[in-house]
Amino acid sequence: MKQFAEIEGAFASALPNAGKQIPASIRGVARGRVDRRLAVYRNNVITGLIRRLGQCFPVVSRLVGNEFFQAMAHAYVTTHPSVSPIMMFYGETFPDFIDGFAPANAVPYLGDVARIEAARGRAYHAADATPIEPAAFAGILSEELDDLEVRLHPSVSVIESRYPIVSIWKVNNDPGRVTPIAPWASEAALVARPFMEVEVHRLPVGTAAFLSSLATGGTMAEAVEAGAAATPEFNLVESLALLITSNVVTGIEMCRIGLSTILSPALPLRADDRASSHIGHGDRSPTGESG
Repeated sequence: MKQFAEIEGAFASALPNAGKQIPASIRGVARGRVDRRLAVYRNNVITGLIRRLGQCFPVVSRLVGNEFFQAMAHAYVTTHPSVSPIMMFYGETFPDFIDGFAPANAVPYLGDVARIEAARGRAYHAADATPIEPAAFAGILSEELDDLEVRLHPSVSVIESRYPIVSIWKVNNDPGRVTPIAPWASEAALVARPFMEVEVHRLPVGTAAFLSSLATGGTMAEAVEAGAAATPEFNLVESLALLITSNVVTGIEMCRIGLSTILSPALPLRADDRASSHIGHGDRSPTGESG
């Protein structure tokens, strides 16, 4: 088995790179014939991976043109072979590659636009989860907000940029709609699939830091601090409105010293049951989540 694994690894290494030697064990009698056969297979694999990148990053392709995109994708494919048999994972590092691809330096926002498209792919394949109803937030008392923690939908990604990447993506995602991008300023994107369709939202100033803090387990007070630290223009009302209306919250936890209250779609919050639903940290809630 070890010998087979070594042969397989050597073959996989030689596949995207025409300069590498074919493993001796698969050369056969006629070396030239084996080279030609491998070249056909190599071309099919590379072509398939380039086509996959084109499907995943259509706006990137539209921004630079098909010829440039094909050349850039070829450079990526021949230096970044697939490491998973699951094709949907291929291209996750393409945005980082674009950042370091010198011929693309003239389009400095290209990598960040690619990050939106990569996030859309992840969101499409993310696990399903049921968002809580926006009305559930009405049952939360103002004095409880500081200790509030939220559980975000598995499909959520937040992308920040120095460029108007959401505007650029939206304009180029719909070639029939020509809309001037003004002002030319930094933007952040929220990408999520709360229901059937993947959605891309432009975030208000400071909201990216606010959401990123919540996504990593921060309390509402910590998220507000993160938003305010990111910019003095941070608006909590706008950020809360987007958090609620985007349907990306799948659970709410109100932490207290030694106690927590869990709210999920299966456990609606009512004023009369707020006290009775307290559980200790480390216990299991009726929704199966650890407190």
